[in-house]
Amino acid sequence: MVSGSLDGVLRLAGARLLDERDEVAIRSAITVDPVAACMVAARVEATGLDPWRLGGELWGVGSRLSGLCFSGANLIPLRGGRAALRAFADRALRRRRFCSSLVGPAEQVLGLWRELEPIWGPARDIRPDQPLLALPTSPRLSPDPLVRRVRPDDLERYLPAAIAMFIEEVGIDPRSEDGGASYRARVVELVAGGRAFARFDGDEVVFKAEIGALSSRVGQIQGVWVHPDHRGRGLGAHGTAAVVDHLVNRLGRTASLYVNGYNHVARRVYERIGFQTVGRFGTVLV
Repeated sequence: MVSGSLDGVLRLAGARLLDERDEVAIRSAITVDPVAACMVAARVEATGLDPWRLGGELWGVGSRLSGLCFSGANLIPLRGGRAALRAFADRALRRRRFCSSLVGPAEQVLGLWRELEPIWGPARDIRPDQPLLALPTSPRLSPDPLVRRVRPDDLERYLPAAIAMFIEEVGIDPRSEDGGASYRARVVELVAGGRAFARFDGDEVVFKAEIGALSSRVGQIQGVWVHPDHRGRGLGAHGTAAVVDHLVNRLGRTASLYVNGYNHVARRVYERIGFQTVGRFGTVLV
């Protein structure tokens, strides 16, 4: 009865838009699990809480933020029980949908999607089991010395590889919406920030990866890709090790990434590098 009453109270109160008055509570919440919260923490630390600069909104439930969710290009529910997830769904459904995916801790993502699916569904894809990996120390494998930061003058060589990775991973062409302008801007941002890495063979990218989110404690690696003609030669393993080495030994961060549970080849590679499983993510492509 108590649980049901609490559910009703939180549902009635709803999810509220967080602002500077909630900053202490927000920062406390995102430090509980810095690896899982990396994507949100990176934004908050870099821009503060103003929605325009943040690129989205932070929603909260409860005075102590028993529920916390970021709403932007991605919907990222970081914490919250059933009542909080219902409140987030209610708020999301009252507005035009801007996000292209739900991503974050699997329990929250799948619970939120159960609330949203009757209106937003069916999903393009649901990935319920994505081990969240972390490595706070140097990689076990030797870093590839030919992997380096991508420079602005490399952009036209790098972009085709980034597009190929996106199509292979997500299943859609990032140029289909606006001719690729938004995706190109994102890649330009990563390159300008020194967060895109590649190994080049002449004008061709044979390995690439990016630090998609960088908080004060964690760097989340994304977009790991090896050119199909060069697979099976260890480029992915040693290339990823180079990015880990940069994060850990140059930037002083824990390296992290998440991987599809069914991708056993990649999981074995990451295990050889030294990554350990610290949680489970889920992704819903909408």
